[in-house]
Amino acid sequence: MKSEKLLEEIREIIMPILISQGFELVDLEYQRESRGWVLRLFIDQDGGIHLDDCSEVSRELSAVLDVQDVIPHSYTLEVSSPGLTRPMKKREDFEKYQNRLVKIRTFQPIAGQRNFKGILRGIEGETVKVETADRVQEIPFRFIAKANLEIEI
Repeated sequence: MKSEKLLEEIREIIMPILISQGFELVDLEYQRESRGWVLRLFIDQDGGIHLDDCSEVSRELSAVLDVQDVIPHSYTLEVSSPGLTRPMKKREDFEKYQNRLVKIRTFQPIAGQRNFKGILRGIEGETVKVETADRVQEIPFRFIAKANLEIEI
């Protein structure tokens, strides 16, 4: 089974549970690592995530995933917080975290560079705006390879 299709099936199974508990799915990964297959979920909520939240979600999702049996082989389920340098994947993230320090890497150069660090000024249409030291850089959303919040000192 293709991993994207499998991830979509897993997402459909887990989302109602996460939503009912007030959690947001930040990211979902399924990959082979040196110790075997790992299904990794990053969850968040207003006020942050605590270890007890991760444990409870892990127990509940583990039981449901075992019953649904969509994953074709043994795996390890990991549930954790996205951390202080939270990845930004969805358009909503770029709206929610306006005026925060971000780091963005693009698939291709824009104005001669691929890495941008600055204050997120939001998203308008299909364009993310980041205020760097010398200008407001406009980055097409489809060009973003990776975006994260940065720790503000």
